[in-house]
Amino acid sequence: MFDHTNHFKKKLQTQQQIGLWVGLADAYGTEIAANVGYDWLLIDGEHAPSDLRTTLSQLQSIAAYPSQAVVRPPIGNVQIIKQLLDIGAQTLLIPMVETVEQAQLMIKAVNYPPVGIRGVGAALARATRWNSIPDYYVTAHENICLLIQIESVTGLENLDEILKLDGIDGVFIGAVDLSASMGYQGDPNHPEVQKVVIDAIQRIRAADKAAGILSTQHEMTQKYLDLGTEFVAVGVDTSVLMNGLTQLLAQYKENCKISIKTNGY
Repeated sequence: MFDHTNHFKKKLQTQQQIGLWVGLADAYGTEIAANVGYDWLLIDGEHAPSDLRTTLSQLQSIAAYPSQAVVRPPIGNVQIIKQLLDIGAQTLLIPMVETVEQAQLMIKAVNYPPVGIRGVGAALARATRWNSIPDYYVTAHENICLLIQIESVTGLENLDEILKLDGIDGVFIGAVDLSASMGYQGDPNHPEVQKVVIDAIQRIRAADKAAGILSTQHEMTQKYLDLGTEFVAVGVDTSVLMNGLTQLLAQYKENCKISIKTNGY
């Protein structure tokens, strides 16, 4: 029998989970990452060229492994969220949430009526395994995990009110966009930025929500883990590939001898 338990959500409040950002928008590359054993893989539809079809194929490639999929849509749009849930996404990370009203709409978008406004289409939906999961409509909310992304000064100003809402499982701090919003563009490790990031993580955890972040520098990553941050992405597949290929080429290219034949000229 198909197990549709959201193990990412189940573990969110009990243990730290290490993830990887997936931006290659390719099922084969995604499966390689899943094979490595990361707890969660973020399929990025905001900045990577992922669309509904590529996301579906990535979800299918992850399904054979213990890694859990987290999907980030390009925007917190009700129609896009409906489609992502129907193709089987169970955990969504909604970018650029700044207000209580935005957060409330996202909560409604991931829930069926009468609680929410998610459209019903069981016979067409991979999420229901085409109507073969008993009582899906009644139990779906148990395995849907809603994460929102705070990445602006406005979002931080409204964070405490957002944290009071039922239906949000976790809050992810987007430190890079936040640094730009604070006037330190491209410098998420600036002391002033880190001060508010750490404060936000502490506030999120104190409100009994899970905190998350992406960090690719070991010292900062360890600091977030020491704070108890529940879900931490430690790399980006495109960067890992780019850095690895660059280093490999440099290792041999520097030692190459260029031979020039003058042919007498």
